[in-house]
Amino acid sequence: MHLRSRILSLSLALLPSAHAAPGWNQFRGPHGNGQAEAANLPLSWSDTEHVLWKTPIPHQGWSTPLILDNQVWLTSATEDGREFWAFCLDRSSGKILHQVKLFSSDHPEPLGNPLNSYASPTGFLEKGRVYLHFGSYGTACLDTTTFQELWRRTDLPCRHLRGPASSLFPWKNSIILTMDGADVQYLAALDKQTGQTLWKTNRDTAFNDLDEKGQPSLEGDFRKAYSTPILIDVAGTPQLVSTGSRATVAYHPDTGKEIWRATYQGFSNASLPAWINGLLVLNTGHGKATLRAYRITPESTGDISSALLWEQTKYIPTRSSPVVAHNLIFLMADNGLLSAVDPADGALLFTERTGASCSASPLFADGKLYFCNERGQCYVLQPDRTYRPLAENSLPDGIMASPAAAEADLFLRTKSHLYLLRQNP
Repeated sequence: MHLRSRILSLSLALLPSAHAAPGWNQFRGPHGNGQAEAANLPLSWSDTEHVLWKTPIPHQGWSTPLILDNQVWLTSATEDGREFWAFCLDRSSGKILHQVKLFSSDHPEPLGNPLNSYASPTGFLEKGRVYLHFGSYGTACLDTTTFQELWRRTDLPCRHLRGPASSLFPWKNSIILTMDGADVQYLAALDKQTGQTLWKTNRDTAFNDLDEKGQPSLEGDFRKAYSTPILIDVAGTPQLVSTGSRATVAYHPDTGKEIWRATYQGFSNASLPAWINGLLVLNTGHGKATLRAYRITPESTGDISSALLWEQTKYIPTRSSPVVAHNLIFLMADNGLLSAVDPADGALLFTERTGASCSASPLFADGKLYFCNERGQCYVLQPDRTYRPLAENSLPDGIMASPAAAEADLFLRTKSHLYLLRQNP
């Protein structure tokens, strides 16, 4: 192979989810960053306008739909956390092709949090297989043609305390689980074919949260997190970046070995980092959420906390993740404030108040930004250094799950239905 071809092959292999087929195959889409190569998406809609179909989804779940070819997969769970379900829908009609109860629990831990559900984690979909995840309640792999269960794991413990939310992350022949509980915190890579553990890495974060009796404060609330890893390319070397309570850590995705870490005082992290032009912008989580920027190079090893480039402290979400568009970072805070940040220096470019709180992460597709809130409103923006609204739309029941886009289709999951929106239904 010529040198140029070898370099090109290596570069493609190191892109996030480089082997993903067109569609929306994981949390935050085929690149794991909220961006999609969709086109001709609808700009405006209602409960009836530009709706190809809407399908009621039994039970409750905030997981993002997974789309590939003519299948749409998603999960839900009973509100009491005793049953965990998977659904496969026909993309053309919205008809439920298959539904199955994958797991059950006789003694689920109470959520104690209306912002979460027992089916918040998003799975991973590829040709022939779908991988579905409910945190410590279970992980399973199904054949997408026969719907036969191929393997399952229920032996990966973690006390979520407020319910599971970290999604699966695909890497080569493995599926990576993030288990940041109040009791234990670790990442584990499972073999896609067999479900067997390929590597498992325990976090060794210094939480500094012991009370006067030597026990973790608030039952370990300062130790848990809900985030999903992202993959970054550092001078041709892939790094798996995982945000957790008190620290964000980069690992070798093949082995789980730590490369570097950045520490802070935040906890219960859910928002994913943003990766833009060699700059990692991470969210420190609850306790006073801030954005912190670090330049990641091959020399970045050990504790890089002191190498902070800038910090932004205003209007930072603790639930939704940022999205990068036109070399800018766009966010929607928990209270619904929309904002844009310049990654060059962390400058706040604009803020705009919307109508309700937000949990869903934004989407950048078809040259537009889509922000959905818990009231069911969706704001469509032109990405720019100033606020440039294009449309405001609304669906009943509210939106907790992040939007997804594939080809010319926009998928929105409300608290009760899954919608497929199309410009020309």
